[in-house]
Amino acid sequence: MIRHIAALLLAGTALPACAAEADADAETRGAAEITVTATRQPYRGDFTIQETPAAITTIDQAWLANNNILRLTDALDLNASVARQNNFGGLWDAFAVRGFAGDENLPSGYLVNGFNNGRGFGGVRDVSGIEKIEVLKGPQAALFGRGEPGGVINIVTKKADFDTRASIGVQAGSWDRQRVDGDVNLALADVAAVRLIGFYEDAGSFRGTRSDRWGFTPSVLVKLGEKTALTYELELTRANAPFDRGVVAINGKLGVMDRRTFLGEPGDGPLAAEVNGHQLQLSHQFSDDWSALIGGQHRDTRLTGFSTEAELAASRQRLFRDGRSLSRQRRFRDYDAEHQVLRGEVQGRLATGALKHRLLFGADYDRFENSQLFLRFRPPSIGTATTAQQSNDIDILAPVYGRFPLPTPGPQTNRLDTQQAFGAYVQDQIDLGGGVQVRLGGRYDDFKLTTLNRANGVASTRNFSRFSPQAGIVYEASPALSLYAAYGEGFRANIGADVVGRIFNPETSRSAEAGAKLNLLDGKLTGTVALFTLSKDNVLAADPSNPGFSVPIGQARSRGLEVDLNGKLPGDVDLLFSYAFVDATARAAVLDPNFSLNIRVGDRLINIPRHQFNVQAAKGVQVTDDLKLTLGGGVQHTGGRLGETATQFFLPAYTLARLFVRADISQKVELFAEVSNLFNATYYTNSFAQLWVQPGQPRAATVAARVRF
Repeated sequence: MIRHIAALLLAGTALPACAAEADADAETRGAAEITVTATRQPYRGDFTIQETPAAITTIDQAWLANNNILRLTDALDLNASVARQNNFGGLWDAFAVRGFAGDENLPSGYLVNGFNNGRGFGGVRDVSGIEKIEVLKGPQAALFGRGEPGGVINIVTKKADFDTRASIGVQAGSWDRQRVDGDVNLALADVAAVRLIGFYEDAGSFRGTRSDRWGFTPSVLVKLGEKTALTYELELTRANAPFDRGVVAINGKLGVMDRRTFLGEPGDGPLAAEVNGHQLQLSHQFSDDWSALIGGQHRDTRLTGFSTEAELAASRQRLFRDGRSLSRQRRFRDYDAEHQVLRGEVQGRLATGALKHRLLFGADYDRFENSQLFLRFRPPSIGTATTAQQSNDIDILAPVYGRFPLPTPGPQTNRLDTQQAFGAYVQDQIDLGGGVQVRLGGRYDDFKLTTLNRANGVASTRNFSRFSPQAGIVYEASPALSLYAAYGEGFRANIGADVVGRIFNPETSRSAEAGAKLNLLDGKLTGTVALFTLSKDNVLAADPSNPGFSVPIGQARSRGLEVDLNGKLPGDVDLLFSYAFVDATARAAVLDPNFSLNIRVGDRLINIPRHQFNVQAAKGVQVTDDLKLTLGGGVQHTGGRLGETATQFFLPAYTLARLFVRADISQKVELFAEVSNLFNATYYTNSFAQLWVQPGQPRAATVAARVRF
């Protein structure tokens, strides 16, 4: 019976055992332990990594724990193909995969258990309820739809199962950071199970600011029959954090001001972010060869509050005149988003003569409502009579907060965008024999986008549709080596409109890659080497003169090389290695909408390093029968990146090192300590302009303890 339910759960997602607890759990499960030989996941089918014609990297719970990672963006640093983007003052997740990011006016999209989920304004994603993170790279848009051509991030959450257990963890760190989290899984006979996961964090920062966050992500599993299971998950999170645009560069030079100096106003208070989300999935196993998965998701997010941030227009900025007085805007935001997704999928196997087919087909419906109310105060053009109060100045070298009454922002943007999308997809991977498999597939998408400018009553509606093909081939040259190649096209509606209400043409993309899958040391070490080329048209950028609106900037291309390795080296050393060379450039000469500068063909895309790598290693040492120590560390290098479009302002390259030690003093008690940024490097993670640059954290220490029951 347990074996049947496990197979059903795998049809929806991987089993939710925490990798950091795997050894202890295996001893308690005993006869109920299940051996999984194939993984069935939404949109993926029952394919091993070796026979998939695309580069896939998994960041599992063990590496999240070893790196003491608490947020999604920090986890994605472990894969060199992912680069940080402008993170909206630290209030949402923003990243690019293989050089391409999404809409600058929205957080980066990602999947959660196969559902489009990253859209909206719920703040940064915590990892407390995450089992693993999949970086699904390459030409897969024909299957997933509505994503970037560089790849898709899929979060697999921790879910209820039939193993009763519990754990609680506490930690403390530099700048008075405190956190507690808990995970309780209860099996209710062999009929149902409930898993309760939650966290609370209260944290200062090196920037002199403070934030607090909490989250509750329970899940329920109900066995409806020997071959049918129903799962439900709740996502309930709240966060209060200051809006922080970071530091400024003066005449293109960073480091003039202290990286610890906050340039906003404490009197603004925090911005509040909230998420109320629900996922429901029904899995059914018709036979050993055929299964079905249907599900739905509803997610409400909201972001509200005031902020004070640097003015970007040169004519309004006193800093460009005296080198220390920063003129600032004051803004109020009330952003609200509602997102619903429905999808169904059938997968199975059949044979036609000597050919063996693995089929995957399904459909999905997506509705996203994006409501934005935005108020703004801007300083006037700087003249001889313009006072410091009129331009809301702050001295970047000796700041005085609350020096002037906080300006009252006035009307700027009041709009509602509604996107409805239907998609249907099919994929057939055919085993031709002789170690050769061919994948053919495609996706049809139909979009309707309605935008309403509530400030002037202007409304617009447009419809788009497109078929996106996909093809790939895999050749298993030996048990240790598979070669593959793939091609795919993509289609994504550009949500929103320009300031006069014109809806943009959709973004279209083409991508191709070729590479090798490695299975070394008797399967203990696996990896991928890949070459890729991507291009897309109708790329948008944020319109700085009209916040919340966009303008088109044309075409872009990205080419590169990736190497990813994961597993065990001789000597029982765990290894995670990732390197990427990415050459992402503009392919059309256009006028930069942000600063009215010319973008030339060949100009690099913002925040994309050409070279990036991350290597992590860990080794366990059994000191006594009861005491096991795990020692490890890592090095991350990020190359220089363009820091402002159509300029020669670059963020410098940086290299970070960290060390950690974990002591398992019994099967139930674990102690942990780490030092990050070991050599206290000064670095900058991302930027939008020379006056909006995010500094990285100095050297920091963390101690933690976890008890299992």
